[in-house]
Amino acid sequence: MSRVRVQQAASLRIDDIYRHTRDRWGAEQADRYVTGLFESFSKIATHGVASRPIPAEFGVQGSFFRYEKHFVYWKRLDNGDIGIVTVLHERMHQIERFREDFGR
Repeated sequence: MSRVRVQQAASLRIDDIYRHTRDRWGAEQADRYVTGLFESFSKIATHGVASRPIPAEFGVQGSFFRYEKHFVYWKRLDNGDIGIVTVLHERMHQIERFREDFGR
C-alpha cells in the first residue's frame, strides 16, 4: 500500500492554513479542517477523491483535487508512495505558487 508523504512546501502551507483558520474561526474549526485535509490525502490511493492531471502549463507530472477551499497537488514518488507537493487556496495564483513550491 502506498504511503502518503507530505513534502516540505506542503507542510508549510498546511501550517499556514491551520494558523489562518485558527485565528479567524478558532482552534476547533482549524483542527477539523486540517484533520479533514489529511483524511482526504489518505483517500488518494483508493481513488476516494476525484483527482485530475495537473495542467501541462505547470510543467510537472502529477495530479490535483479540491478539498473545500483548497487545491491539493500530489504526485507519485519513485518508490510508489504519494507525495503531497503543495496545498493552495482557491484564490491564490495557482501556477505561480505551484512553481514556487516545486522549486521551479
